[in-house]
Amino acid sequence: MWFKNLYIFAFTKPFKWSEQELEEHLSEHLFTPCGSTEQSHFGWVNALGKHGETAVHSGNGNFLLCARKEEKILPAPVIKDMVEAKIALLETEQSRTATKKEREQFKEDIIFELLPRAFSRISDTQAYISPENNTIVINTSSRGKAEDFLALLRKVLGTLPVTSFTPDTAPDETMTEWLTEHNLGSQFQLGMEAEFNALGDDGAIVRVKNQDLGSDEIKSHLDADKYVVKLALEWDESLSFILCDDLAIKRLKFFDVIQDQNEDIDGDDVIARLDADFILMAGELNRFITSLLAEFSLTTDAYLDDD
Repeated sequence: MWFKNLYIFAFTKPFKWSEQELEEHLSEHLFTPCGSTEQSHFGWVNALGKHGETAVHSGNGNFLLCARKEEKILPAPVIKDMVEAKIALLETEQSRTATKKEREQFKEDIIFELLPRAFSRISDTQAYISPENNTIVINTSSRGKAEDFLALLRKVLGTLPVTSFTPDTAPDETMTEWLTEHNLGSQFQLGMEAEFNALGDDGAIVRVKNQDLGSDEIKSHLDADKYVVKLALEWDESLSFILCDDLAIKRLKFFDVIQDQNEDIDGDDVIARLDADFILMAGELNRFITSLLAEFSLTTDAYLDDD
């Protein structure tokens, strides 16, 4: 339940679907396993996993969703070797070079032949929608998976007007300024990890861990015109995270003082505990996101169209 990585997107139009309407749309595109000759399937599963019964779980005005993707694993080197073997056989038997169309057909035939025997990789991606905050928060460390999730949701709803947060000042400039000018907001504290890049395509990359970010060693990197692309931070004595230069959040960890707030809930009532954890997590993340965006002079409704 507790999200570990975040990609955060803003709605450019208010999200007006109710829980029931959202459930109806998602129910039309539920996940089903791949057939023997299918390469992938992508669809919705119960928001609370095996303990839930609906594709949408609502808590304190936030909607939790979960998308599942199954992909058949076909090793590229195996396919390449088999294609080359077919090409070699054709060229030997017919004394001519295989055409581009024949090469493509060989590849398609081999994939079709291998699919029934291929292993599957299944991955789930959770996200929650906060209509009040005009955001959708996706629990993934991959920008590609975040975009896939949005594409699936857009497909089932017919439209999904969202965009990335883009501050006027580049995040790497702002993070570098935090270290050089010590002007980070009072709710945030520096961690002990960072990554620096030097200017230029072939510039040096420096990663530090367990390092005082206010030390002379760090100052020497900044004085050498290196800029911050990843920075460890803590927020409001509630959570720690790595902030990236695209405003992605990696290695998010909620402190025990937050997670322990629901310890009094009966452990046998799994649904009640999951519901309480979701409400608690989403509430903290909504506060955190608002606070983080403010450091970049942004608000969660900054991208809403006036019309």
